[in-house]
Amino acid sequence: MKISLKNFIVPSIPLAVLLVIACMALWLCDYGFNGFNLSTNQSGNQADFISTFIGNPLVTSIIGMVITLLNAFLIAQINNKFTIIRIRTFLPLLIFLMLMAAWYPTHLQIGSHIALTLFILAVFNFFSMLRDSKASEQAFLGSFLISVSSLLINQFIFLIPVCWIGFILFQSLSMRTFLGSVMGTLAPWILYYSTLYFLNPTIDLYNNFTTSLILDFNFSSFTLIQYIYSGTLAIILIIGIVGVSTMSRSDAIHTRNKLNFLLFLLISLSILSVIFLNHSTAFLPLIAFIYAMLLSHPLTLSQNNFYGILFTVFSLINVVFIVFKYIPL
Repeated sequence: MKISLKNFIVPSIPLAVLLVIACMALWLCDYGFNGFNLSTNQSGNQADFISTFIGNPLVTSIIGMVITLLNAFLIAQINNKFTIIRIRTFLPLLIFLMLMAAWYPTHLQIGSHIALTLFILAVFNFFSMLRDSKASEQAFLGSFLISVSSLLINQFIFLIPVCWIGFILFQSLSMRTFLGSVMGTLAPWILYYSTLYFLNPTIDLYNNFTTSLILDFNFSSFTLIQYIYSGTLAIILIIGIVGVSTMSRSDAIHTRNKLNFLLFLLISLSILSVIFLNHSTAFLPLIAFIYAMLLSHPLTLSQNNFYGILFTVFSLINVVFIVFKYIPL
């Protein structure tokens, strides 16, 4: 049996719309099957306030879905602008939407989706720094956007040093870009804490920040089906990364550097989500973004039967996870 991904890589407009609608329908199945609650902890700080302020779970989920569609559009644009995958492809958008539909803990976490929007815009700036040691403006703006996202989810502040590694990969690290990044990181926090102190001079600023950075390694809350699902996705991604390493040899050096940066980001995000396990939901949209970019690379550029089967398995495992997530095992 031969499985071709051609229609998914470059779908017709009606098919593309149908696939997006199908992913969003899977998203809303979470509400239809079990309803929502707003008790899911996200980060222990400002991001939780957004969901609880809206109050209505269905409205919260729909807003999150709209922001997710915006993020999917930005993911398509980042691939088109920087040619991370040599040809135009619909797969990064489709894989991202499929993951977000299946990862139901994120559906009410509007703060995480907003943080992903800011992060993607930051990546736009960082990718524009290639071989430009004077790109202090991009370094400042990219770090500023990530720092703003860390106001919502404090743990994201640890992504800044990861991005400095990216500066090295892009051959753009210099005192100028480093200082621009540091200043961009500090600016939102200085403004935020200055405002807090002005409104309430007695506030404990140190505890206000550190309370959300408590480490947690308790895996007992995960079910067997979640372990199976996560393990299967990890195996699929590892196969995809092997394909990336093989096919990227024919890519330009700057494309390989971008792919290496995305892989390093994914590893860093995975480590952070384990270290801050109680708040791991906050990292899922970012992981989905990078997962989609990396897996789409070999699926698009090597349109053989093996990768067709791999994509089919990926799609089925997500649908099965949505269907069986409430069955205790």
